[in-house]
Amino acid sequence: MKNLTGGDIRELRKKLGLNQSQFWSKLGVTQSGGSRYESGRNIPRPVQALLRLVHVEQIDVNKIKREDWEVAQYLKATDAERFKELKKEARAWLKNQGKTSAPVEEGETVED
Repeated sequence: MKNLTGGDIRELRKKLGLNQSQFWSKLGVTQSGGSRYESGRNIPRPVQALLRLVHVEQIDVNKIKREDWEVAQYLKATDAERFKELKKEARAWLKNQGKTSAPVEEGETVED
């Protein structure tokens, strides 16, 4: 996924119906810091990654456990084909549950 610009972020925030404080506090960023990012200041990669997880993919990062991440990393490293199969199965399962998952771009990895 491409890095979001300040204008992209502002548009996303408004689309979500959040003010700056609500939007940025979910990432651990102050309202004034978020305002600077929206005005064009360079956004660090970790903040970009959190922004994507929280506001684009709608993942509640408070529910992510280190053990789950480690299992995914292990499976990806030791059995890449099974990892890909499980991702497809998980998306199909989510779709059947009436939930959506974020689209995965070609060549994207767990770290992306």
